[in-house]
Amino acid sequence: MPIPDEIPAQQEGIGQANMAEPLNQLVVLDLSSNQLSGEIPVQLGNLTESSYLSLNANKLSGQIPSQIGALSNLGYQDLSLNMLSGPIPNQIGNCIKLQFMSLSKNGLNGSIPDQIGYLVALQTLLDLSYNSLTGEILSEFGKLVNLENLNLSHNNLSGSIPNSVVDMVSLLSINLSYNDLEGPLPNTKAFHSSLKYFANNKDLCGEIQGLRSCNTSSSPKNTSHKSEHTRMVIIVITSSILLLFLVFVVVGIIALYRSGHQVSVQKYQSQSNNENLFSIWNFDGRIVYEDIINATEDFNEYCIGVGWSARVFNAKLPSGQVVAVKKLSATTETMEIEDCKSFTNEIATLTEIRHRNIVKLYGYCSHERHTFLVYESMKRGSLANVLSSDKEAKELDWFKRVEVIRSVAHALCYIHHSCMPPIIHRDISSKNVLLNLELEAHVSDFCTARFLKLNSSHWTTVVGKMDRELNVVFDWRIFKAI
Repeated sequence: MPIPDEIPAQQEGIGQANMAEPLNQLVVLDLSSNQLSGEIPVQLGNLTESSYLSLNANKLSGQIPSQIGALSNLGYQDLSLNMLSGPIPNQIGNCIKLQFMSLSKNGLNGSIPDQIGYLVALQTLLDLSYNSLTGEILSEFGKLVNLENLNLSHNNLSGSIPNSVVDMVSLLSINLSYNDLEGPLPNTKAFHSSLKYFANNKDLCGEIQGLRSCNTSSSPKNTSHKSEHTRMVIIVITSSILLLFLVFVVVGIIALYRSGHQVSVQKYQSQSNNENLFSIWNFDGRIVYEDIINATEDFNEYCIGVGWSARVFNAKLPSGQVVAVKKLSATTETMEIEDCKSFTNEIATLTEIRHRNIVKLYGYCSHERHTFLVYESMKRGSLANVLSSDKEAKELDWFKRVEVIRSVAHALCYIHHSCMPPIIHRDISSKNVLLNLELEAHVSDFCTARFLKLNSSHWTTVVGKMDRELNVVFDWRIFKAI
């Protein structure tokens, strides 16, 4: 049957309830690149379970229905390349899970609604280009701290760029060309790009070649001297603060080094005193040691995973916090040298890194009776386990699987490029990717990781039995059809 020219709001002879009932569980709706015409039906708001909506590259006209705000689970929305008109509905702010939104190349007009600031989950793209939007760029854009790409080009936006955009810490690129903007460009990385992204505006200034310098003005000399004096005061104050900060950092590093050295000496020179050398941030080590022993019934209950050299337990502390405890099969007194190096290597690696997609290490215990590490608990377990269950694999839909891949890539990018020295994981697999309740991915198991010494072909650390080249084995079941 050929696709009709219009999206029917209600098919003749079929009741509204009967039509909505089989579609209210629809997750993905992709009607892009067709010849569909007419208006977007308001009944689209009944698809409350949808996470993916693409109607781009059609001939749809009229306004965007306010009922689109009912799609609170929507993560991807593309209405670009149509003939839509009218304002962007305020109700768009109800789609709080959106990570991608494109309304470009339409005939939308009016100002950008304040509710755009509610879309704090926006990450990949917000594209409102090639419309007829007016008014100023809202200060609410500063709330989009996860957004990486913003395109507002080819509109009629006026005024200056608000200072709040400096709060968009994840912003990688921004396109403001072909508007009526004026004033200085903010001093952030996203604004240090090509002239083409800011060209054809009223009077933007900045350090980009082709724009006038913001220092150029017709103000009297005394104003210029005052600005220069103010700038020098700011430079002096900033330099002083930075110097004090560096002093505190150096003192802190020295204190941590001495503390760690004293613990090591105490462990190896005073083994007979049977002390619990348990280090866990913000807790008394001995108390937490006993709490974990009690919570796992001396590591006889609540085992959630078994590996070749360790078992993982769920431990609920008296405070109510649930942690994951990775207990090594051997203690530091009986484990082989290579196993001991793996244990200390995982501690050294995880205490150096902080990232939302890397499992947090809370503490560790090195004792003649037990040797274990304490991590944040990942309720859904490993990606491998989720993929092996038909029920859980269906819950991990395409959109969530793409996010898993993106999260793992962000974690690897962080340890490769943001850590100094860089860290190589060397054992990425679906068993070492853990999921929390929201199915957000976290990389774990750094026992085989290595620090890479820059400008050298040698590793700075020799680690466990799995001494081999970088192992990037990813479970291709993640691409399996749902």
